[in-house]
Amino acid sequence: MSLLTVDQERCHRDGICADVCPAMVITLEEDHGYPTLLEDGAERCIRCGHCVAVCPHGALSHAAMTAEDCPAVEKAKLPEAAQVEHFLRARRSIRRYKKEPLDRETLTRIIDLARYAPSGHNFQPVQWMVVESPIEVQRLAGLVVDWMRHLIAEENPMAAAMHMDKVVDAWEDGHDRICRSAPHLIVAHAAKANPTSPAAATIAVAYLELAAASLGLGACWAGYFNVAANFWPPLKEALALPEGHAPYGAMLVGRPQYRYQRLPLRNEPQITWR
Repeated sequence: MSLLTVDQERCHRDGICADVCPAMVITLEEDHGYPTLLEDGAERCIRCGHCVAVCPHGALSHAAMTAEDCPAVEKAKLPEAAQVEHFLRARRSIRRYKKEPLDRETLTRIIDLARYAPSGHNFQPVQWMVVESPIEVQRLAGLVVDWMRHLIAEENPMAAAMHMDKVVDAWEDGHDRICRSAPHLIVAHAAKANPTSPAAATIAVAYLELAAASLGLGACWAGYFNVAANFWPPLKEALALPEGHAPYGAMLVGRPQYRYQRLPLRNEPQITWR
């Protein structure tokens, strides 16, 4: 099939698909007024699916996704503003987990939701590594502690700024402040050569955390781990990411040991109006 297919019996020739096209490669032909691609449209199209998603009449299909492939938006399932506000305010960074692991289906489900996060030029560059074994999570956390010991010994300013001595002391006392004894660790990685990778991965991991919260799971950004994964050779070797890839975000995941009962306060937003 061609890149763009229009069902002329359904099409109302309203031009909405052309108006929302991010790449501006859709136009209405003057002779019959139906949507069509510009001459270089196939090359410039970013395969985002906006044209298919926006058509009120299901008249447009794309080679990458037909109208039938894309489920209709169900307004009854969309949360109201007050529900969204409450959900976002109720989200907590979970640092105490039950020991029971999650099944692979659940881990796959939250990653599947995270793939709908926006990315520059719709490149969708993010790939995922799931450290499924709690024993392996602890082994990797130990490598992060080794990195911290190294920085402390070198009197690296980062060690003092991030209070790494306290983290190492806690580890030696049996308290994991790296991966928080979480049963699972999910790492988002992407090609370093792609300039959209850092933002795309960060947004995708944020989606992952919210997806986990929506299922009643606990999640927390593994900040120490992700920094070490970019700098400490033994940890980089242990992760064995694809050549040319870098880790851009790491998330601890499991079942929360405790349930939070209140919505804590945050600083007022600092806004500059122009």
